[in-house]
Amino acid sequence: MSAAAGGAGGAAAGAATGVAAGVAAGSEAVAARFAVGDRVRVRYAFPPGHVRTPYYCRGRTGVIERLCGHFPNPEELAYGRPGLPPQPLYRVRFISRDLWPDYAEAATDVVEIEIYQHWLEPVPAC
Repeated sequence: MSAAAGGAGGAAAGAATGVAAGVAAGSEAVAARFAVGDRVRVRYAFPPGHVRTPYYCRGRTGVIERLCGHFPNPEELAYGRPGLPPQPLYRVRFISRDLWPDYAEAATDVVEIEIYQHWLEPVPAC
């Protein structure tokens, strides 16, 4: 089972590299901090307002599956601000049992969630 949620939807699928169409010229994108295969932890934060990161993945560890591109921050766009500079958007793969300890299906089941960089922290190597 694989699901994608929480991201830029179709825009991410069509812009694997570069900056999303419609971003103001001269708006320098934030540099990507993570590479495919990096282990990351989703920030365990509960800010008020419009948040695009699902509650159930906060504080959980996953692996970067891909960089989807750079896009205006939707948390800023929701308030009529420009969402600039464009932020890196990643698809992060989680083992389903890591998200839901009582998950009773196959141990190999995963969930993939598109998450903006400002919600991710590096996980030190063991």
